[in-house]
Amino acid sequence: MLRWQIAIQEYRGNMTIFHKYGNIHKNSDGLSRWPLPNNIDNPAYVPEEASTQIPIERISVKDLNTTFFEETSIHDSTNQTPAILEKGWNPKLPQDFLRKELVEIHPTAYILKVMLDKAGKHAVRCMEDSFSYAKYKWGKSHATPDFTVGDLVLVSTTNFNNIRGCKKLKYSFSGPFAIKALHGENAVEVELSEKLSNKHPTSPVSLIKPYKSSDAEKFPLRNKFPQVMPPIESSGIKKITKVFKERKLRANKVREYLIRYSDPAFEDEWLSERDIPEATKLLR
Repeated sequence: MLRWQIAIQEYRGNMTIFHKYGNIHKNSDGLSRWPLPNNIDNPAYVPEEASTQIPIERISVKDLNTTFFEETSIHDSTNQTPAILEKGWNPKLPQDFLRKELVEIHPTAYILKVMLDKAGKHAVRCMEDSFSYAKYKWGKSHATPDFTVGDLVLVSTTNFNNIRGCKKLKYSFSGPFAIKALHGENAVEVELSEKLSNKHPTSPVSLIKPYKSSDAEKFPLRNKFPQVMPPIESSGIKKITKVFKERKLRANKVREYLIRYSDPAFEDEWLSERDIPEATKLLR
Protein backbone atom coordinates (compact mmCIF):
# COMPACT_ATOMS: atom_id res chain seq x y z
CA MET A 1 0.00 0.00 0.00
CA LEU A 2 1.06 3.59 -0.50
CA ARG A 3 2.89 5.19 2.45
CA TRP A 4 3.47 8.85 1.91
CA GLN A 5 7.04 10.04 1.89
CA ILE A 6 8.34 13.57 1.95
CA ALA A 7 11.71 14.90 0.78
CA ILE A 8 12.74 18.37 1.96
CA GLN A 9 15.78 20.36 1.00
CA GLU A 10 17.19 22.39 3.85
CA TYR A 11 19.49 25.32 3.47
CA ARG A 12 22.38 23.47 5.09
CA GLY A 13 22.09 20.42 2.82
CA ASN A 14 19.76 17.75 1.52
CA MET A 15 17.87 15.87 4.19
CA THR A 16 15.41 13.13 3.24
CA ILE A 17 12.60 12.72 5.73
CA PHE A 18 9.95 10.03 5.57
CA HIS A 19 6.56 9.81 7.25
CA LYS A 20 3.98 7.21 7.89
CA TYR A 21 0.85 8.70 9.31
CA GLY A 22 -2.14 7.27 11.05
CA ASN A 23 -5.15 8.67 12.85
CA ILE A 24 -8.69 7.89 13.87
CA HIS A 25 -10.88 7.43 10.80
CA LYS A 26 -14.60 6.81 10.45
CA ASN A 27 -14.08 3.62 8.43
CA SER A 28 -11.50 2.07 10.75
CA ASP A 29 -11.09 1.08 14.36
CA GLY A 30 -8.70 3.92 15.02
CA LEU A 31 -5.66 1.65 15.25
CA SER A 32 -3.07 2.64 12.71
CA ARG A 33 0.47 1.40 12.42
CA TRP A 34 2.08 4.79 12.69
CA PRO A 35 0.91 7.68 14.89
CA LEU A 36 0.09 11.06 13.37
CA PRO A 37 2.65 13.70 14.45
CA ASN A 38 1.30 16.54 16.50
CA ASN A 39 3.13 19.22 14.51
CA ILE A 40 2.99 18.67 10.74
CA ASP A 41 5.63 21.29 10.05
CA ASN A 42 8.19 19.40 12.15
CA PRO A 43 8.22 15.86 10.72
CA ALA A 44 9.93 13.07 12.56
CA TYR A 45 12.31 10.42 11.39
CA VAL A 46 11.28 6.83 10.78
CA PRO A 47 13.46 3.71 10.52
CA GLU A 48 15.57 3.34 7.40
CA GLU A 49 14.00 0.00 6.39
CA ALA A 50 10.60 1.70 6.02
CA SER A 51 12.00 4.37 3.74
CA THR A 52 13.22 1.90 1.13
CA GLN A 53 9.80 0.43 0.31
CA ILE A 54 8.45 3.28 -1.85
CA PRO A 55 10.21 5.74 -4.21
CA ILE A 56 10.71 9.27 -2.94
CA GLU A 57 8.28 12.00 -4.04
CA ARG A 58 9.40 15.58 -3.46
CA ILE A 59 6.62 17.93 -2.32
CA SER A 60 6.25 20.86 0.02
CA VAL A 61 5.28 20.23 3.65
CA LYS A 62 2.83 23.13 3.59
CA ASP A 63 0.60 21.34 1.06
CA LEU A 64 -0.05 18.41 3.38
CA ASN A 65 -3.16 18.21 5.55
CA THR A 66 -4.48 15.90 8.18
CA THR A 67 -7.22 14.44 5.94
CA PHE A 68 -4.64 13.16 3.50
CA PHE A 69 -2.77 11.27 6.21
CA GLU A 70 -5.98 9.79 7.57
CA GLU A 71 -7.01 8.51 4.15
CA THR A 72 -3.63 6.99 3.25
CA SER A 73 -2.67 5.34 6.54
CA ILE A 74 -2.81 1.54 6.77
CA HIS A 75 -4.99 0.20 9.61
CA ASP A 76 -4.34 -3.08 11.36
CA SER A 77 -7.95 -4.24 11.34
CA THR A 78 -8.38 -4.10 7.55
CA ASN A 79 -4.73 -4.06 6.49
CA GLN A 80 -5.77 -1.39 3.96
CA THR A 81 -6.14 2.35 3.82
CA PRO A 82 -9.56 4.05 4.12
CA ALA A 83 -9.06 5.53 0.64
CA ILE A 84 -8.82 2.03 -0.82
CA LEU A 85 -12.01 0.98 0.97
CA GLU A 86 -13.98 4.08 -0.07
CA LYS A 87 -12.70 4.88 -3.58
CA GLY A 88 -10.56 1.99 -4.69
CA TRP A 89 -7.31 3.97 -4.98
CA ASN A 90 -4.94 6.05 -2.91
CA PRO A 91 -4.60 9.75 -3.77
CA LYS A 92 -1.14 10.79 -4.87
CA LEU A 93 -1.19 14.37 -3.60
CA PRO A 94 -2.94 16.16 -0.72
CA GLN A 95 -4.38 18.61 -3.26
CA ASP A 96 -6.89 15.90 -4.21
CA PHE A 97 -8.78 16.68 -0.98
CA LEU A 98 -8.81 20.46 -1.36
CA ARG A 99 -11.33 20.71 -4.25
CA LYS A 100 -14.39 18.93 -2.93
CA GLU A 101 -16.72 20.40 -5.58
CA LEU A 102 -15.18 18.26 -8.31
CA VAL A 103 -16.40 14.77 -9.18
CA GLU A 104 -13.99 12.09 -8.03
CA ILE A 105 -12.99 9.63 -10.73
CA HIS A 106 -10.51 6.80 -10.83
CA PRO A 107 -7.00 7.84 -11.93
CA THR A 108 -7.05 5.18 -14.65
CA ALA A 109 -10.29 6.62 -16.06
CA TYR A 110 -8.80 10.10 -16.01
CA ILE A 111 -5.68 8.91 -17.85
CA LEU A 112 -7.88 7.17 -20.42
CA LYS A 113 -9.92 10.36 -20.88
CA VAL A 114 -6.74 12.39 -21.44
CA MET A 115 -5.46 9.80 -23.91
CA LEU A 116 -8.75 9.81 -25.85
CA ASP A 117 -8.79 13.62 -25.97
CA LYS A 118 -5.26 13.70 -27.34
CA ALA A 119 -6.08 10.99 -29.88
CA GLY A 120 -9.20 12.88 -30.98
CA LYS A 121 -7.30 16.14 -31.43
CA HIS A 122 -4.58 14.34 -33.36
CA ALA A 123 -7.18 12.67 -35.62
CA VAL A 124 -8.91 16.00 -36.30
CA ARG A 125 -5.57 17.61 -37.13
CA CYS A 126 -4.66 14.74 -39.47
CA MET A 127 -8.02 14.98 -41.25
CA GLU A 128 -7.65 18.74 -41.69
CA ASP A 129 -4.13 18.30 -43.08
CA SER A 130 -5.36 15.58 -45.44
CA PHE A 131 -8.23 17.75 -46.71
CA SER A 132 -6.00 20.76 -47.22
CA TYR A 133 -3.39 18.67 -49.07
CA ALA A 134 -6.03 17.06 -51.31
CA LYS A 135 -7.52 20.47 -52.07
CA TYR A 136 -4.06 21.84 -52.87
CA LYS A 137 -3.22 18.94 -55.19
CA TRP A 138 -6.62 19.12 -56.90
CA GLY A 139 -6.33 22.87 -57.44
CA LYS A 140 -2.77 22.51 -58.70
CA SER A 141 -3.58 20.00 -61.45
CA HIS A 142 -7.20 20.92 -62.16
CA ALA A 143 -8.03 23.05 -65.15
CA THR A 144 -11.50 24.16 -66.13
CA PRO A 145 -12.39 22.58 -69.51
CA ASP A 146 -13.01 24.99 -72.36
CA PHE A 147 -15.25 22.79 -74.51
CA THR A 148 -17.86 24.42 -76.73
CA VAL A 149 -20.80 23.04 -78.65
CA GLY A 150 -19.66 21.57 -81.96
CA ASP A 151 -16.11 20.63 -80.90
CA LEU A 152 -14.83 17.17 -81.76
CA VAL A 153 -13.87 15.08 -78.73
CA LEU A 154 -12.87 11.52 -77.90
CA VAL A 155 -14.82 9.50 -75.33
CA SER A 156 -13.09 7.02 -73.03
CA THR A 157 -14.16 3.38 -73.38
CA THR A 158 -13.44 2.51 -69.74
CA ASN A 159 -17.11 1.98 -68.92
CA PHE A 160 -17.99 0.33 -72.24
CA ASN A 161 -18.21 -3.26 -71.03
CA ASN A 162 -20.29 -4.83 -73.80
CA ILE A 163 -17.96 -4.12 -76.71
CA ARG A 164 -17.19 -7.32 -78.52
CA GLY A 165 -13.67 -8.58 -78.86
CA CYS A 166 -10.67 -8.91 -76.60
CA LYS A 167 -10.42 -6.24 -73.91
CA LYS A 168 -6.66 -5.95 -74.39
CA LEU A 169 -7.16 -4.95 -78.02
CA LYS A 170 -9.94 -2.48 -77.25
CA TYR A 171 -9.22 1.17 -77.99
CA SER A 172 -8.85 3.43 -74.96
CA PHE A 173 -10.87 6.19 -76.62
CA SER A 174 -13.58 6.15 -79.25
CA GLY A 175 -14.55 8.90 -81.63
CA PRO A 176 -14.34 11.61 -82.66
CA PHE A 177 -17.83 12.79 -81.70
CA ALA A 178 -19.33 16.26 -81.88
CA ILE A 179 -20.44 17.95 -78.66
CA LYS A 180 -24.21 18.32 -78.62
CA ALA A 181 -24.70 20.15 -75.31
CA LEU A 182 -22.83 21.20 -72.16
CA HIS A 183 -24.23 20.31 -68.73
CA GLY A 184 -22.40 22.70 -66.47
CA GLU A 185 -18.61 22.60 -66.29
CA ASN A 186 -18.23 18.92 -65.49
CA ALA A 187 -20.41 17.05 -68.02
CA VAL A 188 -20.58 16.91 -71.81
CA GLU A 189 -23.26 15.41 -74.06
CA VAL A 190 -22.00 14.08 -77.41
CA GLU A 191 -23.63 12.76 -80.56
CA LEU A 192 -22.70 9.06 -80.57
CA SER A 193 -22.48 6.92 -83.66
CA GLU A 194 -24.96 4.20 -84.54
CA LYS A 195 -22.61 1.52 -83.22
CA LEU A 196 -22.63 3.11 -79.76
CA SER A 197 -26.24 4.27 -79.82
CA ASN A 198 -27.10 2.16 -76.76
CA LYS A 199 -24.56 4.08 -74.65
CA HIS A 200 -25.45 7.09 -72.55
CA PRO A 201 -24.44 10.22 -74.47
CA THR A 202 -23.47 12.26 -71.38
CA SER A 203 -20.02 11.73 -69.88
CA PRO A 204 -17.95 13.58 -67.26
CA VAL A 205 -15.14 15.78 -68.51
CA SER A 206 -12.62 13.43 -66.89
CA LEU A 207 -13.52 10.84 -69.58
CA ILE A 208 -13.41 13.34 -72.44
CA LYS A 209 -10.40 14.70 -74.27
CA PRO A 210 -10.21 17.01 -77.29
CA TYR A 211 -9.66 15.47 -80.69
CA LYS A 212 -6.59 16.66 -82.57
CA SER A 213 -6.83 16.07 -86.30
CA SER A 214 -3.80 15.45 -88.44
CA ASP A 215 -2.47 18.62 -90.07
CA ALA A 216 -1.55 17.92 -93.71
CA GLU A 217 0.77 20.94 -93.87
CA LYS A 218 2.78 19.94 -90.79
CA PHE A 219 2.74 16.22 -91.58
CA PRO A 220 2.62 15.82 -95.37
CA LEU A 221 3.79 12.21 -95.28
CA ARG A 222 1.13 11.11 -92.83
CA ASN A 223 -1.57 9.27 -94.73
CA LYS A 224 -4.87 8.15 -93.35
CA PHE A 225 -5.78 4.69 -94.48
CA PRO A 226 -9.29 3.34 -94.13
CA GLN A 227 -9.77 0.47 -91.73
CA VAL A 228 -10.20 -2.73 -93.70
CA MET A 229 -11.31 -6.00 -92.16
CA PRO A 230 -9.38 -9.06 -93.37
CA PRO A 231 -11.47 -11.43 -95.47
CA ILE A 232 -12.80 -14.45 -93.66
CA GLU A 233 -12.50 -17.71 -95.53
CA SER A 234 -15.40 -19.96 -94.73
CA SER A 235 -15.30 -23.69 -95.23
CA GLY A 236 -19.06 -24.01 -94.81
CA ILE A 237 -18.73 -26.81 -92.26
CA LYS A 238 -20.19 -26.23 -88.81
CA LYS A 239 -17.90 -28.16 -86.50
CA ILE A 240 -18.33 -27.55 -82.78
CA THR A 241 -15.06 -27.06 -80.95
CA LYS A 242 -16.15 -25.84 -77.51
CA VAL A 243 -19.14 -25.64 -75.18
CA PHE A 244 -18.39 -22.98 -72.58
CA LYS A 245 -21.72 -21.85 -71.06
CA GLU A 246 -25.19 -23.16 -70.24
CA ARG A 247 -28.56 -21.74 -69.26
CA LYS A 248 -32.02 -22.99 -68.37
CA LEU A 249 -35.08 -21.29 -69.80
CA ARG A 250 -37.93 -20.90 -67.34
CA ALA A 251 -40.65 -20.92 -69.99
CA ASN A 252 -40.18 -24.42 -71.37
CA LYS A 253 -37.58 -25.60 -68.81
CA VAL A 254 -35.11 -26.54 -71.52
CA ARG A 255 -31.38 -26.43 -70.87
CA GLU A 256 -29.37 -24.75 -73.64
CA TYR A 257 -25.64 -24.56 -74.23
CA LEU A 258 -23.53 -21.85 -75.84
CA ILE A 259 -21.31 -23.44 -78.47
CA ARG A 260 -18.48 -22.20 -80.65
CA TYR A 261 -17.63 -23.38 -84.14
CA SER A 262 -14.19 -23.92 -85.60
CA ASP A 263 -15.09 -21.77 -88.61
CA PRO A 264 -14.91 -18.04 -87.61
CA ALA A 265 -17.55 -17.23 -90.20
CA PHE A 266 -20.19 -18.71 -87.90
CA GLU A 267 -21.00 -16.90 -84.67
CA ASP A 268 -21.59 -18.51 -81.29
CA GLU A 269 -25.15 -19.63 -80.67
CA TRP A 270 -27.34 -21.31 -78.06
CA LEU A 271 -28.45 -24.86 -78.82
CA SER A 272 -30.33 -27.47 -76.86
CA GLU A 273 -28.82 -30.86 -76.14
CA ARG A 274 -30.80 -32.60 -78.87
CA ASP A 275 -29.59 -30.09 -81.50
CA ILE A 276 -25.90 -30.63 -80.69
CA PRO A 277 -24.26 -33.45 -82.64
CA GLU A 278 -22.25 -35.78 -80.43
CA ALA A 279 -23.73 -34.11 -77.34
CA THR A 280 -22.79 -36.99 -75.04
CA LYS A 281 -19.14 -36.48 -75.89
CA LEU A 282 -19.09 -32.67 -75.76
CA LEU A 283 -21.19 -32.29 -72.59
CA ARG A 284 -19.28 -34.71 -70.43
